[in-house]
Amino acid sequence: MVEEKKDEVQTTACDVILYVPNLIGYTRILCTLMSFVFGQVFNGEMWVSAVGLYIVSFAGDLFDGVAARRLNQQSTFGSVLDMVTDRCSTAGLLVLLSWHYAETYKFIFLFLIILDISSHWCQMYSTAVLRLHHKSSEALTDRNFIVRWFYTIYPFFGYCCVGAEFTYISLFALANLHADEHAGGRGGFELSSAVWSSDLFWGSLWWKVFLCCVPACIIKQVVNFSQLISASSAIAHYDAELKNQ
Repeated sequence: MVEEKKDEVQTTACDVILYVPNLIGYTRILCTLMSFVFGQVFNGEMWVSAVGLYIVSFAGDLFDGVAARRLNQQSTFGSVLDMVTDRCSTAGLLVLLSWHYAETYKFIFLFLIILDISSHWCQMYSTAVLRLHHKSSEALTDRNFIVRWFYTIYPFFGYCCVGAEFTYISLFALANLHADEHAGGRGGFELSSAVWSSDLFWGSLWWKVFLCCVPACIIKQVVNFSQLISASSAIAHYDAELKNQ
C-alpha cells in the first residue's frame, strides 16, 4: 500500500507580511505619521490629537509582541519593522521638539536622535551576524552588565522605555500648552521654573509627568551609550575571529 504524503503548507513572503503583529506594526506607522501631521502641519492646533495618536502607536509596541508570541508569528521582518518604527517614531518626535523649543535645546535633541539610532542599529547588527535576536540571552552573554539588565529585567526595561517616551511626550505637551495659554506662536519655548506657576490643570499634570519620567529618560541614555560601546566591541571581536580563522 502506497502512503500518500500530504503536502505541507508552505509559508510565503506574503504570509509573513500579513502576520497579525506586522499588521499592528503598519497601524503603528500610520498613527505615528498622523501624529506628526496633526502636531505640526495644522500649526499645532491639533496637538492633543497628535499626543493621543503617538501614545496609541507607542502602546501598539506591546500588543504586536504579545500577538507574535501567542500566534507563533515571530519573524525577522517583524523584528526589523518593530525596530525601525520605534526609532523613526522617537526621532520624529525629537525633531518636532526641536521646532518647538529654543535654540539652546536643539543640540540636545539632535544628540538624542544620533545616540538612539546608532546604539540600536549597532545592537541589532551585532546580533544579526550571529543569527540571534537582539534581546535573546545568547546574544547578551558577553555584553555590558547595564545592557544585560536592560533587556533581561523587564520592569527596568519598561520603566526606561516608557519613561523616555513620556518625557518627550510631556515636553511636547508643555510647549503646546504654553503656546495656547499665551496665544503666541509655537517655537522658542524655554523649559523653566515658570512652568511651576501655571494655573492650568493640564500644565501642572504634564509637568508632574515630566518630573516623574525624566530620571528614566536619563537612565535610558546611559543604557544607549553602554549598548553602543558594547555592540561595537562585539562587532570588532567578530571581525577579529574571522581574521584569525
